[in-house]
Amino acid sequence: MTGGITAYVLTPHARFELQRRGLTERLVRQVLAAPEQRVPVRPGRVVLQARTELEGKVYLIRVVVDVDRQPAEVVTVYRTSKIAKYWVPDA
Repeated sequence: MTGGITAYVLTPHARFELQRRGLTERLVRQVLAAPEQRVPVRPGRVVLQARTELEGKVYLIRVVVDVDRQPAEVVTVYRTSKIAKYWVPDA
């Protein structure tokens, strides 16, 4: 487990993708507050991710966040069933 993010805003793109992908802001809040992993993408940007069960199947919820600003900005959110592809061992 790694430290979470409580102060954030959703960008218009993130809001659009949440709706398009059928995900909820509550789910984003949960991943941001208690991510299982924090994966650096580039300076100032990380992916916070956590596994969750949706519709009887386990998915990885990935939240892309710009952390180099206050409050942090959620850039996009998606779920994937390809957990092994994105899971970072020992992260």
